Amino acid sequence: MKVHADFSALRRTKWYEYAIRFLFGGIVTAITGLIAKKFGPQVGGIFLALPAIFPATATLLEKHEKQKKEEKGLNGTKRGRLVAGVDAAGAAMGSGGLLVFALMVWKLLPGRSGSMVLAGATLAWVIVAISIWGAQEKLRQLQRKHVAAKSINKPLTQ
Repeated sequence: MKVHADFSALRRTKWYEYAIRFLFGGIVTAITGLIAKKFGPQVGGIFLALPAIFPATATLLEKHEKQKKEEKGLNGTKRGRLVAGVDAAGAAMGSGGLLVFALMVWKLLPGRSGSMVLAGATLAWVIVAISIWGAQEKLRQLQRKHVAAKSINKPLTQ
């Protein structure tokens, strides 16, 4: 999969869709703060991993993709779900990086400069997330080669 930016999506997104994302993210963040206040920062920290924007983004991605297909006279339901699923896969890869980020901050922050720990943890997050994506792409390439090799070596039947 080639990674590229599609800035035309910014024009297709309505102002209220950004507001929905902002509102949903804000509500999740506020609830997390209330949980941390009542039960302490360790329990609150568990809820910081809750995806604040992803659910709203996934539904909007599905909706936009479906609309694009319907404008061409096609049923875009399946394609919309596929696009949302691919976005979820990316979120999962980023979550692997988030795990490393959180572990580094947890273990290194006491007794060290906060800005240095956060900078190092952010760099680790980027490296881990990109490495997970790269490994997934490599596996996908190997799968394609394997499938292609099987189809070439398959005996022809009549």
